[in-house]
Amino acid sequence: MRLKVLNFFLFFAIAASAQHTISGTFSPAEDYTWLIAYRITSHSLAYTADTKVSDGKFNLEMKQNFPTGTYRLVYAVPQEECYFDIIYDGKEDIELSFSNEKGVSFIKSKENRLFEDYFKEINDLENGLTDFYSDGNTDKVEFSKLVGQISAAQSKYEIQSKGLLCHNFVIANRPYLPKNYEPVQRYVDRRKQHYFKEIDFNNPVLQKSPYLTDKVVNYVFTALPLGELSQKELETAMMANIREVDSQLKGSDAAFKTYLYYNLWQQLSTAGQNRIADFLYKNYLKQLATQTKRDDIRTKIEQESRVRMGSIPPEINWKEGGELKKLSTVTGANNYLLIFWSSTCSHCLHELPLLHKYLESHTDLSLKVIAVGLEDDEVSWKKESAKLDGFIHVISLGKWQSNYAREYGIDHTPTFFILDKEKNLVAEPEDYKGVISYLEKVQGK
Repeated sequence: MRLKVLNFFLFFAIAASAQHTISGTFSPAEDYTWLIAYRITSHSLAYTADTKVSDGKFNLEMKQNFPTGTYRLVYAVPQEECYFDIIYDGKEDIELSFSNEKGVSFIKSKENRLFEDYFKEINDLENGLTDFYSDGNTDKVEFSKLVGQISAAQSKYEIQSKGLLCHNFVIANRPYLPKNYEPVQRYVDRRKQHYFKEIDFNNPVLQKSPYLTDKVVNYVFTALPLGELSQKELETAMMANIREVDSQLKGSDAAFKTYLYYNLWQQLSTAGQNRIADFLYKNYLKQLATQTKRDDIRTKIEQESRVRMGSIPPEINWKEGGELKKLSTVTGANNYLLIFWSSTCSHCLHELPLLHKYLESHTDLSLKVIAVGLEDDEVSWKKESAKLDGFIHVISLGKWQSNYAREYGIDHTPTFFILDKEKNLVAEPEDYKGVISYLEKVQGK
């Protein structure tokens, strides 16, 4: 369950030294076996500790030398989805419960309960103001009442959070509150102008948390003109938002900016906003990654850009009867299936014969299969590939370090890519059943 919320208002946290514990329960108990804690830094996640989850219960010892701040607790894989974040201030024991349905709840923790209560209350109150405008309401008395409620709540939490780490977030999140009634367009414009006013991008408490990343992502995605936007208008507005973010980050540490922009790039890529992701990379992130020697980021982005949905993937070459063949020049099918496999991979030796058998009995499917063997040598590959007649077989020596494995970013076998008639990448099924399901759907079988 992902607990990061992408809306205009919600965000997350950081924290000072004595030995304490983080304990609690997971439900249903049988779904959880281990918990790993990472400390969030300004440019990475740092492994801190881990503990076993027994009968749904865990107890994580936070040693005296553990820095205060925001910690990410990972409870399953994939790690980038199965986590929640907490504030650890080194002054209190934390007790919590987590369930599949409700997420995380804090039973004991002044920092986390106050933080949680603040953002929930402020979000609810600001939603009330949003509803006011959405309903076309212009009642100035009601408007003043709503603004007054938000102002009172903000003041209350600023007082209650004094001396706590969460105070940094309460202050940074001060909302824009007009003194008098404003028409909706003016309110939206001024709220956008105010968006970064209370934020100090060089605040180490904020930097070592998801807060600034979430704040920036929300701004880029949601601080947009009112009304329906064409894709071109949307891209123009989001690119302008990125320029504004970069102006706000002038003077910030390069490693921090690299990490923040990389997270933004991932969100844009996941949302299918490829042109904006490319804009961010080419104009800002590529130079930063080079400056901070983050070759891993450059490699990953450039690899993912080659095999993202809608792209034409890298060329594949092979010899057939002494003649050089290319993926780009193969014709005669409505779809093309690329399979990256290995003759020493047990999953491959299970899935590929099943897929082969299915395709043999469905010759009406307009499909050509290019099977790329990631191998250390040719011996077992020749034996196993001979069993899969009808496939176009290509060998790529060097296995995980081979050219095709690197170009396509292959980290497990089998990996499947489906291309359309024009060789655009249209699907990446998880297994052979996903391949069959996709083909039956698009080819009407």
